[in-house]
Formats: sequence, C-alpha cells, structure tokens
Amino acid sequence: MSKLSLLARLRTAIRRRNYSYKTEQAYVNWVVRYVKFHNLKHPGKMNEDDLVKYLNYLAEERQVAGSTQNQALCAILFLYKHVLDQPLEKMMDFQRAKTPKKLPVVLTPGEVRSLLQKMKGTSKLIARLLYGAGFRISECLRLRVLDLDFEYNQIQVRSGKGNKDRVTIMPQITKRKLKGQVKKVKMLHQKDVQDGYAETLLPKALSQKYPNAAKKFKWQYLFPSPQRAKDPRSGLVHRHHISDTTIQRKVKKGVEKSDINKHATCHTLRHSFATHLLEAGYDIRTVQELLGHKNVKTTMIYTHVIKNKGSVIKSPADVLHK
Repeated sequence: MSKLSLLARLRTAIRRRNYSYKTEQAYVNWVVRYVKFHNLKHPGKMNEDDLVKYLNYLAEERQVAGSTQNQALCAILFLYKHVLDQPLEKMMDFQRAKTPKKLPVVLTPGEVRSLLQKMKGTSKLIARLLYGAGFRISECLRLRVLDLDFEYNQIQVRSGKGNKDRVTIMPQITKRKLKGQVKKVKMLHQKDVQDGYAETLLPKALSQKYPNAAKKFKWQYLFPSPQRAKDPRSGLVHRHHISDTTIQRKVKKGVEKSDINKHATCHTLRHSFATHLLEAGYDIRTVQELLGHKNVKTTMIYTHVIKNKGSVIKSPADVLHK
C-alpha cells in the first residue's frame, strides 16, 4: 500500500466523521511526520513502542508543548483505529502530556473600548461581537445570515466546539451595523447569482437535508470573503467566509495602537466577555450557557481571575509606613 493511498484513506475517514478541515490538515501532517521520523516505514509495520519513541522525541528533543504532543497522539491513534483497523490498545491508558493551567488574559472595559476605537469596518464589527457575545473567532466567522434574530436579540451558534448548537446574546450596539452587513451580503450574493456562483458550502448533514439551501441568500456567510475560491474538499467554487488570520492580524494591530501591554488576541475578547459578565453579577450557569462550555468547571476559571483582581490582601510594604 502506497503512502498516498494511506493518506487518502485517512482523509476519507476524517471527512466521514465530519471533522473540520483544520483538523484534517493537522492529522495528515502528524501522520506524515510520524512516518518520516521512522524513515518512511509503513505505520502498519510499527507498534506502540514506535509511537512512544516518537512522542518522547517530540517532548525531549523538540520540546513541544503538552497540547501539541496530545494532538500528535490523537492523530496517530486515529490512524491506527479508523484507517489501519489496528487499535493500539496499550496506548489507551498512556499518560498524556499535562498542559499547564494558566489564567486567561482579560482586558479591562477601558482597554476593550480603546481597542475597538482603533479598529474600523468589518473587523471592528467582528471584534465587537467577540467581546459582546462571547464568540470564538471560528464561530463568529461561520455565522450565516439566518443565524441573526433581530426580534429576540439573539444569535444562533451552529456546531460550536463539541459540535454543539447554542444561542447567545446580540449586543444592542451591533444591531444597526449587523443589518447593514446583511444588506451588503445580499448585494454580493445577487452578483454571485448573476455570475453563476450562487451556491455556498453547507455542512454535509444540512446539504443532505436541504439540497437546495446552498443557493439561498439566508444560508450565505454573514462575513463573506472578498474573493471566490475553490473548496479543497469538494472542489466547489464559492465565496467562503473571511479568513480568521485576517481578523487576528487586525486585532493585533489594534492592540499595538492602543498601547495595551498584555498579550491580547481575538480569544482575549471572549475571556473578557465572560469575566465582565461575572463581575456584573450574572449567574455562572448563565455565563456557561452563553459560552457553550460543557462543564461549569471550565467557566469557573473566570472566577479565579476576579478573585485575583479584587484581592484584599495588603502588601506589608504598604502597611510599613502607615
């Protein structure tokens, strides 16, 4: 069996389980690296000891982060279980690399205001939604026109982390801009229809359930890319959403212009959303639902941020000269 056919089977197994394209790319890359590490030896001729050698190499020589080691392990275990039909049973109890628990970086309301003032256009609207609704960047960019509910002031998140749907709040301050954005999308879609590119890309389950939905305006991305492109999986030429890299770059520039001395990213705005809601007295269960956390323990991290911020412990140096 050639390496090419192995990777083709791997991609098929990943797509059959509706994993994201980014996950597909990551898993394929890890399998390629694993095979190259063992001098192009076929994975079917290797065993648990070979996998442990590779993981030790990542940890000791490459010194990659624990989360990166775990991703590599998941990718290779997926290969053995779902492609080679040789599940590595001994590796099921393998001690995964521990990832250090860090408190999230949180901006103050003033810092958020300063950041947004340094941004403009679509990127500013997206940043405002990240902070005002608690989106992950991928969730925000995957929004479709029909996900906006202006009457109930809600936004629906489809297939968020863990493939879960949820509803979050629509910030009042964004309503006018969002309605303007919908009008822009409609004009762009009309042009695409005239040019013969009316169809957008839908998740596999939705495209099967609603075969004609992909051509309808309401299913178009809320933040479409300026250019059409060919989908690497289906080959469909369509208008995808704006790249997350573009927004991350815009936020980074906004942080620099604001003179914010924190390592702030798009995800920092989500952290700030959760922290500021808890500081305002909202119930942690409510915040958990808005964030889409499976376990409330994940949301509890923001209570530690508040405790640290509002510490009542006085430094002995401050007491000394009283």
